[in-house]
Amino acid sequence: MKYIKFDNNKEYDLILLGRVAVDFNPTDYYCPLSESTTFKRYLGGSPANIAVGLSRLGKKCGFFAKVSDDELGTFVENFFKNEGIDCSHITRCTNGEKIGLTFTEIRSETESSILMYRNEAADLKLSVEDIDEEYIKKAKALLISGTALCESPSREAALKATILAKKNNIPVIFDIDYRAYNWKSNDEIAIYYSSVAREADIILGSREEYDLTEKFIKPNMTDKETAAYWHSQNAKIVIIKHGKEGSTAYTNDGESYSIKPFPVKLLKSFGGGDGYGAGFLYGLYNGWDMYDCLEFGCAEASMMVAAHSCSTDLPNPQQVHDFIKMSKEKYGETVCCDRNE
Repeated sequence: MKYIKFDNNKEYDLILLGRVAVDFNPTDYYCPLSESTTFKRYLGGSPANIAVGLSRLGKKCGFFAKVSDDELGTFVENFFKNEGIDCSHITRCTNGEKIGLTFTEIRSETESSILMYRNEAADLKLSVEDIDEEYIKKAKALLISGTALCESPSREAALKATILAKKNNIPVIFDIDYRAYNWKSNDEIAIYYSSVAREADIILGSREEYDLTEKFIKPNMTDKETAAYWHSQNAKIVIIKHGKEGSTAYTNDGESYSIKPFPVKLLKSFGGGDGYGAGFLYGLYNGWDMYDCLEFGCAEASMMVAAHSCSTDLPNPQQVHDFIKMSKEKYGETVCCDRNE
């Protein structure tokens, strides 16, 4: 069953709105960040990684973003252009704001964290004037990243884009993508997250992210209660992630599809969600059944947490298929899901 109807006459498979950043990942890892001395620079930010991921998979993406008016802004634009991502609606800041920076700490195979510099970040200066309805109308779908909602004027830009997408019958994908930076309170988080979630056709998030979103709706809902509530609003697909325990997609016909991660040697605990999103949406665009969409997304997530970067290491379709084939040969056909359950 196709849960989302995409207009294949549109120019872009997906237009994304949200954080574009620069990541610095240590090459001398398995130690505290304070002891790392050498780093590799990568494009970062969850929606940016999803855009790159889908582009590597052969899909056409556009982007709403603000970047710094300096060499790091140039780095981001050049990276996007080299990946075939449209940059016509990525503009430079004019008041000296700098692109957000993220430093990854990799202490061990099971312990990693991130340090983010987000004050006066360029991406949060996206404004309602930057949102172009005609551009949105060219997309099969619009993705809103929750990080865009943490501060004005970016949050108003995200809300405007959501409203315009709904006006033009364009599916909205909400990647909750919670980061603690810049938010002033949990009340604020709940207000803005729920505002976009109510309009979304697809919602992706962890159990903890749904708990933040649902503070004023009904605290401590079960996964099934969460899915039922958002299906009663607008959502056709609600994906709830539980980290190493796996994830479940709940569809608005009452079905649910659960999947577990592919086994890999973990390098970092970040980037998996971006690969998951890109891979899942790729399958959805191609009209695959839900288990195939989830399997492809889960495989790409596992590849990302085993890789040093997110953006640079995102795979092409054959690499993902090869990874799935290899994993099933090694661990069995039901390594990530038993479709007969």
